[in-house]
Amino acid sequence: MKKLFDSSQIREADNFAIQQQAIPGIILMENAALNIYHVIEEILSSAGGADINSIGILCGKGNNGGDGYAVARHLVNAGYPVDIIAFADETELKGDALINYKICKNYLLQVDRLTLSTYSSISSLESISNSNVIIDALLGTGASGSLREPYSSVIKIVNELPALKVAIDAPTGLDCNTGRGEDIFKADVTVTLGGLKKGLFIEDGAANSGEVFLGGIGIGDEYFDSLSADTFLVEEEDAQMFLPQKRSGIHKYSAGKVIVLGGSGELPGAGLFAASGAFLSGAGAVISAFPKSIKGLAFNQLNGPTVKTYDDNNSEFFSVNNLGEITDEIDRSDVLIIGPGLGRNEKTIEGVRKIVEKYPSKPMVIDADALYALANYEWKNYQLDHKVFTPHHGEFASLMGIDTNELKKNILEYGREFVAYSGSILVLKGAPTVVFDIDGSAYVNPTGNRGMAKFGTGDVLTGIIGSFMAQGNEIIENVIAAVYIHSLAGDLAAEELSIYSITPDALMKYFSPAILKVNNANL
Repeated sequence: MKKLFDSSQIREADNFAIQQQAIPGIILMENAALNIYHVIEEILSSAGGADINSIGILCGKGNNGGDGYAVARHLVNAGYPVDIIAFADETELKGDALINYKICKNYLLQVDRLTLSTYSSISSLESISNSNVIIDALLGTGASGSLREPYSSVIKIVNELPALKVAIDAPTGLDCNTGRGEDIFKADVTVTLGGLKKGLFIEDGAANSGEVFLGGIGIGDEYFDSLSADTFLVEEEDAQMFLPQKRSGIHKYSAGKVIVLGGSGELPGAGLFAASGAFLSGAGAVISAFPKSIKGLAFNQLNGPTVKTYDDNNSEFFSVNNLGEITDEIDRSDVLIIGPGLGRNEKTIEGVRKIVEKYPSKPMVIDADALYALANYEWKNYQLDHKVFTPHHGEFASLMGIDTNELKKNILEYGREFVAYSGSILVLKGAPTVVFDIDGSAYVNPTGNRGMAKFGTGDVLTGIIGSFMAQGNEIIENVIAAVYIHSLAGDLAAEELSIYSITPDALMKYFSPAILKVNNANL
């Protein structure tokens, strides 16, 4: 796991370096600039040394701008043509930023590959309109709330320019604590300084930070290792460690038994995708509880899971009256998956609530229509130990009785509020998916791609989660591994099929390559 920090912790790191280690701020800025320069140089070198018309740098008046001036010097020394646009004149600068500004100003007398102009209007951006690389050194982690002018207009225009875009510390316009923002600089690469900021990996941050590199400021890893954190970035070795292991001497029932209560006449495929996902990810026995009137659909589509029908009287949906027909299977199962495609009939909703009430300690994965049955704080009426909720943002907003715009203001805060009250684990599906543990920890999943935004892929994830839970280990570990494997399978599918051709069936075919990739040493 990699720790993800909030902005205040990173600011405190600067203070520690200056006050406790007696490292001058100008040295910290120089260390940061060197790290940023090396990342840019490596990227340009790997691109085959293509000719660079110019590298444009947008410099604000704070330390982020100071980093930009220092990076400019290194790029000029390496022979690159650089065009700086300053968003503050010399009288507005101070401290280390002013020192590096003056150095660049002196460089103008020595080299002809550096220009330095002060922003006055949108036309000032003409000097970087043909730049191959544009570096954002405007605000960094200092942004919160909507951007004021001229930054808002500048960012909109710069985002349209066909250049490699690099953000220093954080893209301008992004709140590094919540991952939210408007008119955010859309970076291809972000070189973040000191420690990884949580906002770079969630919500708008995940979509606008590009590839994130960590640049040191010269105080050593020990300091950041000592800091506490409540948000983490999952790594491949975590998935390997948490992946359920096949014990010697197991049989099909001891290898994990899952029952899937999902599917209806309206949405038959959802429950079947969940059942197939559970079976193909290692569960020894998977039972799909399905309406008797449409059992042919299940028998034709399932390859592995067993079908347990209940008498729906040709209604094509599950009712509270059917509970007695599947009670034995629920009792014998290790995990119950409930909700995918189940429907929102009044009797179905009553049945979902009755099951959750009847089995307070039964491990469950609660998804889709079962979430609907517990929305608007209905879930507060039940004991939810050993339960995993798997909503997308809209479903989670309904659980919390708020709208999605309110939720997105701070998903970490709302996620923690939910697990603290419910005592359950939350898998908030999205780009990226974030897993919340009952102790308040949040785990950000780095795998996955936009091609997975299709009907059925979430049902497959529900199946994997239930399967891993049934196979042992701690539930939170099962969930983290399942989310990682599911999205990694999507990435592997995209490499061969393209992001346009990922379907639930195709996704499941890449379970094995994904598991082999993370667990090859243990197989």
